[in-house]
Amino acid sequence: MVWFIKEPENVLVTLRVCGHARDHEVKGMRSNLRRKLCVSLLAAAVGVFAFSVAQAAIFVSEKEIERKYRVEWLTMKRHLPIHPNRHVQSYVTCVASRIVGVLDDSYKQLDWEVIVFDDDQKNAQVLPGGKVAIYSGILDVADTPDALAAVIGHEAAHLTQGHVLERERRAARAETLSVIGNAATGLGGMIREGVMLGIFLPFSRAQETEADAVGVNYMAKAGYDPRAALYMWRRMSEERGGPAPEFASTHPAPETRMADLVPHLTSALQEYNAVRDSGVRPNCQL
Repeated sequence: MVWFIKEPENVLVTLRVCGHARDHEVKGMRSNLRRKLCVSLLAAAVGVFAFSVAQAAIFVSEKEIERKYRVEWLTMKRHLPIHPNRHVQSYVTCVASRIVGVLDDSYKQLDWEVIVFDDDQKNAQVLPGGKVAIYSGILDVADTPDALAAVIGHEAAHLTQGHVLERERRAARAETLSVIGNAATGLGGMIREGVMLGIFLPFSRAQETEADAVGVNYMAKAGYDPRAALYMWRRMSEERGGPAPEFASTHPAPETRMADLVPHLTSALQEYNAVRDSGVRPNCQL
């Protein structure tokens, strides 16, 4: 019996039945015929599966992502406390403005907004649309203008290098894999975790490494010493009480991060020295 299968869940449920059918369920069917039918169903499943995963990634547009993060930004502003010290806000805005000033024109023209949130987490974000979120806890680690420039340069690089779009598309693919896996086995959550660890995690770490390399170039062009990036990641390691395991971490361990940065520092330092010789002297002070 042959039928047209419209949904991935139906394909995988059929495969499961095919693989575990009892003898009385295939009564009258010769083994070779059954084998051919199962192979045909498997081919159909693979085709639908591949199409579904690819389709999930394709239909995540930049406009959809920008809309999503616009809502997220408004939500953050509504629910997260803003740092009460205006001097801190002015200082961070000053450093961020220097970094934005060296980006390509298409990014300079965004409606940039910088907010320091009063939150102990050591984190920062540059969102699509030019929204910069700095959590005050990161200032304990990035405790110099150069170190703060390393943080903002890194986050800006995630935006300019298209990492946000790719991350959202990966998330869409992971969700599709989870739905299909759950339909077939009831183990969607486990499949999602396996996919994240086995496929998407190394790519995310590659993005982090690229953002580090591009980020030190941005900070150098803005007149900040790129060697501060090494200082900042060393401080981050100390603040965390030692490096987290590299396995199951979307960020490379600080030691790996610093080692990967070294080859990029020569060109960044040359850029930095040229900018300084031209008279550029950032004057952002807390």
